[in-house]
Amino acid sequence: MFIDTHAHLFYPNFNEDLDAVIERAKQSGIDYIIVPATDLETSNRVIELIEKYDFVYGAVGIHPHETKDWDNSFIDKIEKLAFHPKVVGIGEIGLDYYYDFSPREKQIEALKAQLDLALKIKKPVIIHNRESDEDMMSIIRSYKNTGLKAQFHCFNGTFEQARELIKLNHFVSFTGNITFKKSDQLREVVSKLSLESIMLETDSPFMTPEPHRGKTNEPSFVKIVAGKIAEIHHLRIEDVARVTSYNVFRMFDIGSKPGTSFTYKIGDALYVNVTNRCDAKCEFCDRKGDAVISGYNLSMAKSEEPEAEVYIKEIGDPKQYKEIVFCGYGEPTIRWDVVKKVARYVKENEGRTRLITNGHGCLINKRDIVPELSGLIDVVSISFNSADPRQYSEMVGLGTDSFNDMINFAKEAKNYTEKVVMTVIAMEEINIERARKVVEEKIGAEFRVRQCF
Repeated sequence: MFIDTHAHLFYPNFNEDLDAVIERAKQSGIDYIIVPATDLETSNRVIELIEKYDFVYGAVGIHPHETKDWDNSFIDKIEKLAFHPKVVGIGEIGLDYYYDFSPREKQIEALKAQLDLALKIKKPVIIHNRESDEDMMSIIRSYKNTGLKAQFHCFNGTFEQARELIKLNHFVSFTGNITFKKSDQLREVVSKLSLESIMLETDSPFMTPEPHRGKTNEPSFVKIVAGKIAEIHHLRIEDVARVTSYNVFRMFDIGSKPGTSFTYKIGDALYVNVTNRCDAKCEFCDRKGDAVISGYNLSMAKSEEPEAEVYIKEIGDPKQYKEIVFCGYGEPTIRWDVVKKVARYVKENEGRTRLITNGHGCLINKRDIVPELSGLIDVVSISFNSADPRQYSEMVGLGTDSFNDMINFAKEAKNYTEKVVMTVIAMEEINIERARKVVEEKIGAEFRVRQCF
């Protein structure tokens, strides 16, 4: 499933062949297209388009270029159009100081009025931001904790800006600009962002990706954008499609939440959703929320947890995967007997295994389970989280003994597996270098930093 979240299909470029453009999009696997307006006239054109094409949705609003004649009476007209069931947002709105086609004070007035409208009618916004970072960030910060949801389209800012926007619960989207030869800096930003924060777009008829530059951009080309993101993240294009489409569901309520997966493929590895239960209560974990990761729904009650035979059947030949990873949205050692049975099958059939754990397995099972890793688990990945015992305890919601249990698990696991990897999340409050030093020098394990944005 691919979704183009930004295509101006009302532009004259499509007057002669829009039906053909729509058909090419369908044939290319584009399931939905969102068409954002730029003024009141095109807002009405958007309504015509979404009523004509079943898989096309829209947004209505006034682009900053068109705000020179802004009048607050426009809000009533936009609101009336926004109640159409297939209008999913307010947009394209924002600031543009590059062209300055409209006075800046008018742009700001129109932006704030439309943000307030979006909050009033509980719909997200689609933001245009060009050469106006200081004012834009200031305005967006002022809406913190209001429930505002924004897509920053055709993102071309810094990683720090993207990180702040994402921490404010917004999304960024990328278009053909990430394929341009001189866009190394932007591709670096993409590489640092989690797919859970990204959406796809074409910005048709503009921003045509390589190798089609010079031609009119169209929704079918969104697969090129997805392919470039997959290349940057070393994933399959279907991984990018799945995750970004779920992001669209979260943002615009288009599509649906996937059903529960017992096993799920990311890249060339197969992950085993062992349990949704956990002894920890990590502040950054969403297991009691949507419990969706990489576009897969991992939520399941204890009564829904499958037996080992179900996992084994879904795995089939383990050699077809780089590794079988025991993970999920809970702590897999809670079902240690099931993990061992599945791991034994994998190893007997020449597959490789990895266990992602919080390192509390001995505490959970009330015995030393580490020697049982031998011959069953090749690599252990442990959520180290922090080198500070008190901070660690606060993060996982457990007593300070949990830190020592995790450290001891890691040290002992080195004797029974090929490798132990310890990870921390790239959060400002965590001393990354201190954590690295403890892991590498005192524990003797491999250290990795996980991005959470």
